[in-house]
Amino acid sequence: MYSGRMMLRTLMAFMAFYAFTTRAEADSFHAAPLKRGTAMPVQAYGQQNPACAEWTNGCVICTVTAGHAQCSTPGIACTPAGLTCRRKTTP
Repeated sequence: MYSGRMMLRTLMAFMAFYAFTTRAEADSFHAAPLKRGTAMPVQAYGQQNPACAEWTNGCVICTVTAGHAQCSTPGIACTPAGLTCRRKTTP
């Protein structure tokens, strides 16, 4: 049977090993670049369509305010659809 000191040493060794391996995995993670043909980010739609003042994908609504796009936060169970312009800019 393990003594209290032996259990403590075993637990500390496990924690050190766990901390080292999770840190190494986090350092080695690199996000893959977007491939051609992938969907455009919602915020970028305004740059591609400057005549649009408000657009949505069914989950997020973005508007242009003072020359910058400001977007809402999507709901937790939202499935985005295609991007559509809801309101054009007025000349």
